[in-house]
Amino acid sequence: MHDTHMTLSRHFRLATRFLAAILGANTAAFCATPPAPKTGIEEFAIKYPTKTQEYGGSTHEITFGKSAKLWITGQNYDEVVEMDLDGKTAFHSMPKGSGPHGIEFDAANQLWLTLEFSGKIVRLDAAGGIAAQYDVALNCTSSKDEINTHPHGLGIDTDGKTVWFTGKSTGTIGKLKPEDGTVQTFAIPTVGSVPIYIKAGPDRNMWFTELVGNKIGRITPNGVITEFSIPTPNSRPIAIIPEPNGGNAMWFTEEAGNKIGRIDMDGNITEFPIPMTEPDAILAAAAFDSENNLWVQQYVNCGASCHSSGSMTETPAGPDHVIKLDKSILNAKNSDISNVPMTYYQVPTRKTVMHRIICGPDENLWFTELNADKVGKVILKSIPVSAR
Repeated sequence: MHDTHMTLSRHFRLATRFLAAILGANTAAFCATPPAPKTGIEEFAIKYPTKTQEYGGSTHEITFGKSAKLWITGQNYDEVVEMDLDGKTAFHSMPKGSGPHGIEFDAANQLWLTLEFSGKIVRLDAAGGIAAQYDVALNCTSSKDEINTHPHGLGIDTDGKTVWFTGKSTGTIGKLKPEDGTVQTFAIPTVGSVPIYIKAGPDRNMWFTELVGNKIGRITPNGVITEFSIPTPNSRPIAIIPEPNGGNAMWFTEEAGNKIGRIDMDGNITEFPIPMTEPDAILAAAAFDSENNLWVQQYVNCGASCHSSGSMTETPAGPDHVIKLDKSILNAKNSDISNVPMTYYQVPTRKTVMHRIICGPDENLWFTELNADKVGKVILKSIPVSAR
């Protein structure tokens, strides 16, 4: 089982290729040729002990705490991966069929995890085992059976301890208070919204993306939800992150819209188009680095061929890229980013289906390759963590 937002439909891909063939030399109108890609990406293969041939890849979220280690979720393998900065891995098995996905540290350096398939939120101990777990299923008035919310994204409140999560299958936002185990669930007004990411904003509210609802949502500590429509139809928003240095905005990615969006605390949205490296390119997540540059993942939507050896009818997938947008984008007043320098880093592996990206403890950019079961690193700094 893979994320519903992992790929767009095959019809969309074929239509895009057909359009490219018709336009010929005018293809650049929607597919810009990027500058020569930079080198400097290192990849680490994750050799899951429980991986079978059933899944083409399932490396999802990535985070880190106060130690110089990365933590990654291998959802379909029921594994949480602990990775040193040199790529050495240790595996922590979760219950069979639990589907670990969202993963974040709280202010006390406790690691929290969503078990999407089994409908639970868990806290891991220092050894990577389950120290506490909470059932986040919904009770239905018309049935005695509980409904699995499929907790997907996970974010920590600005108080450093309250855990928030997106109920992907039920169109809900959940709130867990670890001090007493209380779980509250709040329905998103838009039916079938499919909430994905959730992060704390500078206004002390939580902000989230609605993949199918095509909206950015805001929820107050008391559970009041406000939604803001994205101007681009069917943009499929994925990631949402706060502006650096206490900026008064959140930034989000549009998978199908191929845009980066900025939403201020009043709900005003500005969209910035990202040049496409391939006709089938789509966006994944984004992150700010330590110098306030904005990084975004752009990969080729290879569809069914991502999970097979390919066929004579499939067009070979082009290269995927991690794109750096200069920090001057923070001062852009409108959608014109023609004066914002961009640097393209070509990922060595093809058909990656990149998923998440963060600025790591070593100030390099680390990202997951869902389909390839790899973790990549854009090498920006070589200063040992101990010397920082």
